[in-house]
Amino acid sequence: MSGPLARRLGTGDAVVIGLGSMIGAGVFAAFGPAARAAGTGLLIGLAIAAVIAYCNATASAQLAAVYPVSGGTYIYGRERLGAWWGFTAGWGFVVGKTASCAAMALTFATYAVPGPWWLQRIVAIGGVIALAALNYRGITKTATVTRVLVATSLVALAIVVVGAFGRADVRNLEPVSGGVYGTLQAAGLLFFAFAGYARIATMGEEVRDPRRTIPRAIPIALFIAVAVYLVVAVAALLAAGPQGLAHASAPLTAAVPSGLAPVVRIGAALAALGALLALIAGIGRTSLAMARHHDLPGWLAAVHPRHQVPHHAEIALAVVVSAIVAVVDLRGVIGFSSFGVLVYYAIANAAASTQPAEQRRWPRWLNLLGVAGCVTLVVTLPWQSVVAGLVMFAIGLTGRAVLARPGR
Repeated sequence: MSGPLARRLGTGDAVVIGLGSMIGAGVFAAFGPAARAAGTGLLIGLAIAAVIAYCNATASAQLAAVYPVSGGTYIYGRERLGAWWGFTAGWGFVVGKTASCAAMALTFATYAVPGPWWLQRIVAIGGVIALAALNYRGITKTATVTRVLVATSLVALAIVVVGAFGRADVRNLEPVSGGVYGTLQAAGLLFFAFAGYARIATMGEEVRDPRRTIPRAIPIALFIAVAVYLVVAVAALLAAGPQGLAHASAPLTAAVPSGLAPVVRIGAALAALGALLALIAGIGRTSLAMARHHDLPGWLAAVHPRHQVPHHAEIALAVVVSAIVAVVDLRGVIGFSSFGVLVYYAIANAAASTQPAEQRRWPRWLNLLGVAGCVTLVVTLPWQSVVAGLVMFAIGLTGRAVLARPGR
């Protein structure tokens, strides 16, 4: 059956779910590729990514207050720009964030089981199945578990920062940069870390008093994440230097004394689990919205009569992510994920720019800056990610054109 979802989440729950998506994705996975692209210029890239993320956050909050239903920019694009724009946003979100799920599952396994690759793949798939089963039981259980995971991860990161500053060498902050292109590429890769606030908007149908809760929760979650990333980035660069981060498979373990390495591994594993848990919830709800509008198979629109979650969508997601985890490379999916999500947010900003004055909470120029920023970061991602992203969008748009019903 397909019906409405239950409104069970307050502001604190929404903030925690957003943080659960952000804390872990960037701190433990993206600093290495960003350091390879820009060296110490990754700090400038982090600032650029944060500014663009703020533009996207305000656009998402402003739109979610008016359209408080599941689907996020898929719905906003349909309502403000047209069905094709909505589909493009939804497709980018589902594909990009499915890749993010695989990245987080592999991050969890890499830190939790420093053993042979085949064992890590088995553990990663087990994590996906376990968290999908938890989401199946209901959104309040998701928020409760995410709260515990985020708190534990923040404690671990605090210990890591103290340990890293104990090894600090200011010479590691000497200017080392890949130039403008490298800095922008680092910003695009680090943007992978800032997309967690989308989970709040995509769950607009499950938030109490969404017109008040969502515009508050999204900026709060983003500002907390930016502060955490900045402190950790500076500490890691001071301790390991850009080359140390760039060549480490687990960058933060290179920034701390060997005695603290187990703390890093535990914190990384828990943070990745928190991110994966929230990602599964967000993708399931966007898939639900797309299925309701016949842009994905109608079977995915089912809502569990007891637990009131999109259980078919979450089961399908768990199967797809498990298949990707079996063959994917962790580093390769970060750029691909960023491509899809940056397109998603470019459309969110474009949709927000069309809202009339009575619906606006922030100035229109902020939306235009967001569009320009997203497009700039998309075209400066590694070329392999750009090519893969273009191919995936071509497949989705062609499929919709072939299978389109009249009026879609």
